[in-house]
Amino acid sequence: MRWTVTLSLLAVLLSPVARAEDPGPVWLLVDGDRRELRVMRAEDTLAVYPGIAVGRAGIGDKARRGDDVTPVGRYRIAYLKPDSRFRRFYGFNYPGRHDARRALDDGRIDQSTFDRIIAAHDRGEMPPQQTPLGGYVGIHGLGSASPEVHRRFNWTRGCVALTNEQIDELAGWVGEGTVVEVR
Repeated sequence: MRWTVTLSLLAVLLSPVARAEDPGPVWLLVDGDRRELRVMRAEDTLAVYPGIAVGRAGIGDKARRGDDVTPVGRYRIAYLKPDSRFRRFYGFNYPGRHDARRALDDGRIDQSTFDRIIAAHDRGEMPPQQTPLGGYVGIHGLGSASPEVHRRFNWTRGCVALTNEQIDELAGWVGEGTVVEVR
């Protein structure tokens, strides 16, 4: 009888109904207005990194390589570079489908470039980085850059920058495939 009760209780505890709902994967929210990066799970904030820096030209619709704009949109971390000159680098799968569509419609890229970007996304690969839209956009630390400049200015060429301490801590939250939403 005792084993029957124990086994019955175990069955209830292990049943799908008794388990808490999976809150989903961690994702990152880059908020340019607040100058912060938030680690999120569903709608819950797990960590906040204030005082970020973005591209010299701010956050917006990135038009071309070298415009110093941090692209607005939804991306994934496509690769991790733990030994970057900026301490660590988490590269986005930029340009995204929406970036390519807008650029094709505006005449900034040709059909062939558009097709290569879309095909890479369809295969789950890194899109071409040497297009007129630019590339090598991501999240990184300061490396040996000036903490004072970081506190006072948006200084990157289009990336999101955190302090070295922040980027080291963020390493515990992210991996390839982590969604990053830049607003």
